[in-house]
Amino acid sequence: MALAIGSRVKQERQSRGWTLDQLAESAGVSRRMVVNVEQGAANPSVGTLLRISDALGVGLPALVESPRPKPVKVTRSGEGAALWSGESGGLGVLVAGTEPPDVVELWDWTLGPGDRHVSEAHTSGTKELLQVQQGTVTVEVASQSVTLDAGDALTFPGDVAHSYANTGTEPARFSLAVFEPGVGTGHRPEASNV
Repeated sequence: MALAIGSRVKQERQSRGWTLDQLAESAGVSRRMVVNVEQGAANPSVGTLLRISDALGVGLPALVESPRPKPVKVTRSGEGAALWSGESGGLGVLVAGTEPPDVVELWDWTLGPGDRHVSEAHTSGTKELLQVQQGTVTVEVASQSVTLDAGDALTFPGDVAHSYANTGTEPARFSLAVFEPGVGTGHRPEASNV
């Protein structure tokens, strides 16, 4: 996966005629990080990938899936991009996404007992929708904490700090949709870590 992402980042950067330094500055990451990503030598955080994809104006889904000219994109079971893993067996998989400028991402999350994913605020205007499929998930948004059971859903602003946690003893699973308006339009504030 790291090599595929690196190849895609390099292709997008070169198609714009950008230097490594230009991409690093635009994305707000170090030049070394861009080099490591392009070489497939780094395992960057989702936040770093978001900053790079925003700077390139392509959206995160475009970095993790191969370009396809077809209007219908199918992601078969097991083909999603695993972009986060937890210490207790958790996994965050980006299973589908739309093209810029208004990007929608669909995620399949599993949190093992004790797993917690912390996300800094995304870019302004980002919205998230979450539905628990199995177990119990505690979502913290800014200073508010909400515990959800299987079948429960939550809508919240993704442009504030938030986290997802499984404080139970059984695995928890949830679907997450993330809406990021205006990717690559040049009038958005800099992205934060995911």
